[in-house]
Amino acid sequence: MSDSFQGFLESSQQRVEAALATQLNAQLATSAQAPLLQRLHDAMHYSLFNGGKRVRPMLVYATAQAINAGCSPQDLDKAASAVEMIHSYSLVHDDLPAMDDDDLRRGQPTCHIAFDEATAILAGDALQALAFEQLASLNSSSDIRVALIQTLSQAAGPLGMVGGQAIDLASVNQRIDLPHLQTLHQLKTGALIRAAVAMGAIIAGASDEQRCALDAYASAIGLAFQVTDDILDIESDTITLGKPQGADLALNKPTYPALLGLVGAKDKAQQLHQQALQALAAFGDTAQPLRALSAYIITRKH
Repeated sequence: MSDSFQGFLESSQQRVEAALATQLNAQLATSAQAPLLQRLHDAMHYSLFNGGKRVRPMLVYATAQAINAGCSPQDLDKAASAVEMIHSYSLVHDDLPAMDDDDLRRGQPTCHIAFDEATAILAGDALQALAFEQLASLNSSSDIRVALIQTLSQAAGPLGMVGGQAIDLASVNQRIDLPHLQTLHQLKTGALIRAAVAMGAIIAGASDEQRCALDAYASAIGLAFQVTDDILDIESDTITLGKPQGADLALNKPTYPALLGLVGAKDKAQQLHQQALQALAAFGDTAQPLRALSAYIITRKH
């Protein structure tokens, strides 16, 4: 990892975490019911600030930089925060006993373990609502605000992340083929990654041609992200992963190594990385963070 990319990672993480803290604290500070809402607020804070990599906010920032470095920093921060709130809410709900029933997330007890199941459900619901409130409050034009809300809601809904989770749950203990598995992960993981890239492009005023290329890039890295997750579930360990190693195997979930073999899954990840780079061929040096993020996604250790 180059020093410049390491700097980009760290600055993006610090930037979005500062924005998330400001937005979350503002909610409580302006509420007369703050004392009654403290436990809910604590659960939301716990779920947002438990060591996430912040890949999706990074994609918002990196995409905007590739198109137009002069974008409104406040609008970018709110868009980056919104997509991270949706991601965090999804993890809280995915970990619930009715879903994946996980006790550990990023090395810490999951939200329903640290608090309780009802509070975890409400914290996830609140983060989802707050994400769209952020987008509605942008300084950009109403057309841009509507486009961002539509992009994120579609990615998070039944034809996106939620639909992918439904397919995932229905696929446990089932024999599915590669196209079925790819569809599952294009929705469950890929849709929100594509949305993050699309949101950065919308704010930056990307052309139709640029948006098409960026969506091809995002589709490739979205799938690569999940292929890598499947590989890490086999090769890594619980401490490094921050969640139980071998969880997918224990639940008999369909994975890329199960269908392609471990070597085949690694080859698939490399192929997707090359597809992502090819999609960015027409972009110059300003898209270097996007290129580096694609490599980071398939070489990360957790």
